Order: sequence, then structure tokens, then C-alpha cells
Amino acid sequence: MNFNKILQSLFGNKSTRDMKLIQPIVEKIKAEYPKMQALSNDELRAKTKELQKYVQEYAKEEKAKIAELKAKIEDTPIDEREGIFNQIDKLEQEALDKYEEALNEVLPQVFAIVKDTARRFAENEETIVTATDFDRELASNPANDFVTIDG
Repeated sequence: MNFNKILQSLFGNKSTRDMKLIQPIVEKIKAEYPKMQALSNDELRAKTKELQKYVQEYAKEEKAKIAELKAKIEDTPIDEREGIFNQIDKLEQEALDKYEEALNEVLPQVFAIVKDTARRFAENEETIVTATDFDRELASNPANDFVTIDG
């Protein structure tokens, strides 16, 4: 038995370790998928917007503090600005950490939405939804012949 086989028997190979790492996430996605299948096209769109808003709101406090500090910089003497910039950097990192936490939290739902959306596009030649302002904007551009608005 060579050295590599001994190591592999002790620690496993990379694909096995990777599968152990992602398997809980895959199971959560599988649990969310039937819920997304049950939604109408408009409800699926609303769910997507709801998740976007949730992620954006997750670090709202940090973003507000950053904006407040940035507004304060102009009125601050140059020698005191470094401390404010350090606070901003710290808050931006906290906001990024919160966004990562929120994104990991909604990840199973988002993957289930993408999977079901792909299924709907594959099974249906056209998708009928209630038009939004974004749909109207897309339809107004002649290059976007994939969007039509009836009514």
C-alpha cells in the first residue's frame, strides 16, 4: 500500500469531503423546491422580490451609519478624518458579513426558485405574468423581442 492510499483511507478524497460539506445545503434546496413549484408565476416573482428586500434590509443599520459618517467627513478636520475612515471600513466589513449571512440563509430558497424557473421556461413556450414597470421598460426596447405585453 503506497503513501497516497494510506492518506486517502485516513482523510478521504476531496470530492467526498466536498460532498459532505454541501449535502446539508442540497437537502434544504430539495425541501424548498416543492414549495416553489406550488407558486404561480406572479407569486414566484413576488417571492424573489421578498428575498431581495430581506437581504438588502439585513445590513440596513450599517449602511445608514456609513452614510452618516460619509456625510460627516466634509465637516471634519483633515487630521481627524482617518478615524472616521477606519470606522467606515469596519462598518463596511460588518455589512459585508451580514450580507453573507443573509445570502447563506436564503440560499436554499433562491436555488429552488432558479431551478423551478428553469423548469417553467423549459416546459412552456411562453410565460404569462402580470406586467411590471421593468417588463414595460424591456418591451419598449425593440431589441428585446422576447418580451411582449398584451393589453
